[in-house]
Amino acid sequence: MSLMISVSGIRGIVGESLSPENLVAFSQAFATLLHGQGQKNEAGENYIPKVVIGRDTRPTGDAIATLVGSTMTLCGCNVIDLGIATTPTVEIATAAEQADGGIIVTASHNPVEWNALKLLDRKGEFLDESAVQQLLDIFGEKKFTLADWKHVGALEQKHDYDGEHIRRILSLPCIDRDTIAAQRFRVLIDAVEGAGSSIVPELCRQLGVEEIETISCNGTGIFPRNPEPLAENLVETVDCLKKKQCDFAIVVDPDVDRLALICEDGALFGEEYSLVACADFYLQHKQGDVVNNLSSTRALRDIAKKHGQTCYSSKVGEANVVTVMKKRKAVIGGEGNGGIILPELHYGRDALVGIALILQALAEWREKDSANRTISGFRKQYPDYFMAKQKVRLSDKPENLQDQLLTIASAFPEASINTEDGMKLDFPEEWVHIRPSNTEPILRIYTEAKSMERAEKLAETFIREIGSKIDTL
Repeated sequence: MSLMISVSGIRGIVGESLSPENLVAFSQAFATLLHGQGQKNEAGENYIPKVVIGRDTRPTGDAIATLVGSTMTLCGCNVIDLGIATTPTVEIATAAEQADGGIIVTASHNPVEWNALKLLDRKGEFLDESAVQQLLDIFGEKKFTLADWKHVGALEQKHDYDGEHIRRILSLPCIDRDTIAAQRFRVLIDAVEGAGSSIVPELCRQLGVEEIETISCNGTGIFPRNPEPLAENLVETVDCLKKKQCDFAIVVDPDVDRLALICEDGALFGEEYSLVACADFYLQHKQGDVVNNLSSTRALRDIAKKHGQTCYSSKVGEANVVTVMKKRKAVIGGEGNGGIILPELHYGRDALVGIALILQALAEWREKDSANRTISGFRKQYPDYFMAKQKVRLSDKPENLQDQLLTIASAFPEASINTEDGMKLDFPEEWVHIRPSNTEPILRIYTEAKSMERAEKLAETFIREIGSKIDTL
């Protein structure tokens, strides 16, 4: 299997596509890119880039971070190593340290055999498509900037950014710890043994959650289940929630850029609705437009309209969402996979700030509605859409994939077509989005309709269409 390279990072299976050779080469390419963006000082000496590195808890993470950090220093970069840190924490640290770039060693929701390098610019934001292409050009040419023995960079360890991240969240004007504490929440936290194992419970404690139960929060990096927070992967978490009689469960992925919630009755709040609920709350405090991606629920559009604002959609990928957010001066945005971006804090998907916004929103709602205090009751205030998420594995990525998708679309003339990211067909009351994954050799098929039955039937229809025209496994 080849490496998966996109604005979402450089991903592969350790020991296969993600080899030591590739890790070193991409680290050298990134260092060369950063050197090219710097300038010589007044004495004519070469600029020394600064890089922040953090990792999730995967067993391969320490070795990869050590290899990458050493390579960067040998390329004349100074490295700040955060150790185990969430993706949003590394993003915050990169900007706070006034670094030239950042590297997060994580494959996010991918299984444990995967790992990746997520690359950040000096703002702590993912490299955009242009920067990724520059990186690939350097990688292809193999003309790397190296340091002689007198100019090898230094490596420094810093482990205080978890606390800084929490402090910044607590200082948001819309967050009031006393309001949250007054509700005496009993919450279950599932960090799937990832980077959130310590910081998520600590954040909840500092936000005023009275009782915290945990599952898979030992930080071992050995995921007890598929780490993607989908219903079929959360059976044990639901059982624990009910046994512990918690008000709800908070679930994060291994690098803590996605947030999912489970209601008190075991029903999923819906990853799509993490952003919807946060946006509905935040727009009461700060007016402005919102942004999601093309695969996200129409419910966010409805919420924006309720507040007199506009919802814009971007291509899938955090960097793409951020680009549109900046263009539209959006006050909140994210992706339908539970990724929440709050520019007031930083331009990155952040499950931690999502947790704070949800707790504050739920606490204020419970103050106003004493008759129905459950999170399932809280969820009922949002418009109902049902989404089916399917995928088909490609035998190889076809060179003419876009043409094949357009051929499929031609059979549905009643739909409006968007080809910005794969193909999205918008029907009056439903939609389907088909796109190649940025992280796996698959086609993702997302459908949304007014009922789950209809969404699933729509997905089945297009899976058949894909199977008849595209070479799949």
